[in-house]
Amino acid sequence: MHTSLEFWVVYVVTVFLASIIPGPSMILALSHGVKFGPKKAIAAALGNCTASFFQAVVSIAGLGALLAASETAFMIIKYVGAAYLVWLGIGMFFSDNLKIEEKNSSGKDIPSFKKRFMQGFWVAAGNPKAIVFFSALFPQFITAQQAGAQHFALLLGLLIVIAFGCMMIYATGGSKLKNIFKGSAIGNHMNKVFGTSFVGLGVGLACSRR
Repeated sequence: MHTSLEFWVVYVVTVFLASIIPGPSMILALSHGVKFGPKKAIAAALGNCTASFFQAVVSIAGLGALLAASETAFMIIKYVGAAYLVWLGIGMFFSDNLKIEEKNSSGKDIPSFKKRFMQGFWVAAGNPKAIVFFSALFPQFITAQQAGAQHFALLLGLLIVIAFGCMMIYATGGSKLKNIFKGSAIGNHMNKVFGTSFVGLGVGLACSRR
């Protein structure tokens, strides 16, 4: 497996941006961080990453089979995927401001580890767009020369580590940053920054040659 440092830097940055964007999983992590604290939020993060792992495996296995059958078809999927990233970025750029409900957890017992784990699991598993996104993401980082188990394992491993880290960032900063995140101006700026980044990544990856 011969891949450059630049290749992995682009992959890590892309996955980080995809993971850190405020969405159901990150809002869940933030909520658990606010209500239960970062340590208790680990359960939801583990559950969420477990579901994401299975979704990514399904996606990457299908892409591997497609590449083996037809490299031309694979390249078509690659460009469609890059277009999806651009579309996702544009939609994010013009999306509504980030809103987070403030919930009062006083007087309520902390749910069990299993319940918090499963809550995180189903938030990810219940999002069918994840498989579509993975199907758009992975073709940008797989070629006929890289379609091996070691390469796939590294892609998946980095994906899970980064996703878990992003959830813990939200959980850790939840109690301190909830008032800032509730501000519409902050949410608006975040959407525009991440939206612009995704448009740039989609265009850049579509134009790249390896």
